[in-house]
Amino acid sequence: MKFATKAIHEGVSPDPATGAIMTPIYQTSTYVQEGVGNHKGYEYSRTLNPTRHALEKNLAAIENGNFGACFASGLAAIDCVIKMLNPGDEVISTNDLYGGSYRIFKTIFEKYGLVFHFVDMTDVHHIREKVNANTKMIWVETPTNPMMNIIDIAAVAEIAQSVGALLCVDNTFATPYLQSPLDLGADIVMHSVTKYLGGHSDVIMGALVTKNEKIAQEIYRIQNSSGAVAGPMDSFLVLRGIKTLHLRMERHSENGEKIAHFLAKHPKVEQVYWPGFPDHPNHLVAAKQMRGFGGMISFTLKGNRLEDALRVVERVNLFALAESLGGVESLIGHPATMTHASIPKEEREKSGVVDSLIRLSVGIEAVEDLLEDLENALG
Repeated sequence: MKFATKAIHEGVSPDPATGAIMTPIYQTSTYVQEGVGNHKGYEYSRTLNPTRHALEKNLAAIENGNFGACFASGLAAIDCVIKMLNPGDEVISTNDLYGGSYRIFKTIFEKYGLVFHFVDMTDVHHIREKVNANTKMIWVETPTNPMMNIIDIAAVAEIAQSVGALLCVDNTFATPYLQSPLDLGADIVMHSVTKYLGGHSDVIMGALVTKNEKIAQEIYRIQNSSGAVAGPMDSFLVLRGIKTLHLRMERHSENGEKIAHFLAKHPKVEQVYWPGFPDHPNHLVAAKQMRGFGGMISFTLKGNRLEDALRVVERVNLFALAESLGGVESLIGHPATMTHASIPKEEREKSGVVDSLIRLSVGIEAVEDLLEDLENALG
């Protein structure tokens, strides 16, 4: 079955009670049982809710997995994955990482005896240097946030398998439409569903998908025990959003390409980070493992002055100055003071998050209007 068909149909079916084509919002906390233990598969909505269950099956299908689990946020999904580890276990992650992921690793889990290593994963040799008997997980973002670095998922999977470590891939930027980490050897895929999967800036949610039943059972155990589950209304909204994911991602990618080339030629722009450029580091890896290069772009200004970057992000009209990404509307952000403010300045700058770095989430508006907006802001 093709992606567009799966996105619209998998996991959902007409409501048996009414024939409603859309999965109902089962806004209920509990379910009446005919007898003790005699129920219709649902007992309590923290454990399982029909609307959330439909979404979990849909997400599993579009990620080419077998099991999906939805959470109250992307960080709640990450929290679940890290809870699969034990004190003394070591995690290798990229040094160019979403600030919230870095924060939960360092400020929440490190004090429980977990050890985190942050390395430049664009060269997998750096991962091999850190792997040891205590390595139990490798955490990958690709493309990374916000530097758009590309990491070879298949190559990292080989390293993880050689030491029996879990490979987890944050697929938020690429989405299942552009990239399929499970097919490349990943054990778990994580999404901030808030972003492209929801697609309309009206939901906070996270998700995990796996092919492995044993891993899935552990995810479900932690999900039920910790209770950070997605609600039925949010699940309904995401089910609706995913039906147009393929169409939206095509436009995000088309607009992103045009804007990336515009920025690359602008006299006030120092460097543009977008994996579709042939001279982008690991462009060939991106071309191999992705089906398009998406609508996320970062760029720096000549002179690297904080005041110049702040002036640009405050002068746009169509691009909204806001956190988050992946909605139908275009967003602009300043990573050093927004999404990555929780990372110490010295660590930020090592990975390229300098004061003049600006990140764009290119929406699906008419690209001519977006180009004019950027030209005015830069001018």
